[in-house]
Amino acid sequence: MTAPAIPAGEDMPALRQLCIFLAVLLGAGGLANGAYMLVSPVGWYFAVPGVTTTGPFNQHFIRDIGIIFLFLGAAFLIGAARRETRLVLWGGATLWLACHALFHIWEVAAGICGPSALLRDFPAVSLPSLIGAGLTLFALRDRRAARNP
Repeated sequence: MTAPAIPAGEDMPALRQLCIFLAVLLGAGGLANGAYMLVSPVGWYFAVPGVTTTGPFNQHFIRDIGIIFLFLGAAFLIGAARRETRLVLWGGATLWLACHALFHIWEVAAGICGPSALLRDFPAVSLPSLIGAGLTLFALRDRRAARNP
């Protein structure tokens, strides 16, 4: 006699809820940051620790990146709501976040910034990429479980 099949992804409801919560948090944060960058690039430039040490104010560049953050936020939120799109949306958003974090590490390795920049930037740069990686791995596992009940 075999055990009854548990619907794919329903075997760990607490993990699923945590992942959805984190995706909504990343999504809302991305939208808020992107909106701030678009509406008040000068305010954003002076409000975010360390930004003023990376180069002169550039309204166009800040707004360009603001648009990217709107897309990242939307990707995490839509993925939280639509299971079938989760892997692609979270994976794509995480790829950008990871490249951004790696670029910050490269700046330290190249001597452009001191190592203290990594600690200062960790909450807003590296942590979101690590959370995104975890969410993407969850989405991959969830998709595999859905295909192989």
